[in-house]
Amino acid sequence: MVSEDVKDTKYGKILFSNVTVTRKRNLFMGRTWRTLDVKMGVGMLAVHLLTFFAPFTFTWGAFGAGFSTYVLCGVFGITLSYHRNLAHHSLKLPKWLEYTFAYLGVLYLQRDPIYWVSIHRYHHQYVDSEKDPHSPTFGFWFSHMGWFFDSGYILEKYQERKNVEDLKNQLFYRFIKRSYLLHPFAFATLVYVLGGFTYLVWVVGVATTWGYHLTFLVNSACHIWGNQAWNTGDLSKNNWWVALITFDEGWHNNHHAFEYSVG
Repeated sequence: MVSEDVKDTKYGKILFSNVTVTRKRNLFMGRTWRTLDVKMGVGMLAVHLLTFFAPFTFTWGAFGAGFSTYVLCGVFGITLSYHRNLAHHSLKLPKWLEYTFAYLGVLYLQRDPIYWVSIHRYHHQYVDSEKDPHSPTFGFWFSHMGWFFDSGYILEKYQERKNVEDLKNQLFYRFIKRSYLLHPFAFATLVYVLGGFTYLVWVVGVATTWGYHLTFLVNSACHIWGNQAWNTGDLSKNNWWVALITFDEGWHNNHHAFEYSVG
């Protein structure tokens, strides 16, 4: 069980919370940057930079395309497929539909299904402990997004990720893992060819950045701010404002209490 009232720590508590930071990991300096980390960091930076052009490229058509991308790739691809279907088996889909939704998640730049599901299952297994992939006990920014481009941290925690054998046994997911970067790159190229820079900004930039931070807020904010309806022995919280913008994913304490539930 995680204690929220750890005393005598040099890091203190996260602002407006009773969550104590008990250990730190450097986000940028003083750490080893592996090739994969550089690629992930540059990719994430590029997507965020695209978003800065949004006010100058706004059209209702581009906005609608961006919103549709969020619904298809974020809601159906990440929330329904990666999270509820693949990570927790909360629902069963025909294989053609399972693969379709999973592929939509691939286009949302949150890594391949094998990686995403493995990390999420480890989060539930080791929630808010030393081996949690993104606990706020390492600090808000590390739990929010720093872990995402720190593969060395993941390797330190899990030498061999053997908790996704159900996905590794399927050719489709093995193929996606081996060829992962080709798919979002091809998608971005198609968007640019069909819609130009304006649609690239809203579909790849705005929609993906929005999706990143919705997912990351569930990992960070929902383990810091909110309330606990269930004594789950961890820091998970029900957070109404995160729930409001994430199609109910913010009821995170409920999720940790009943992780296999679809709702």
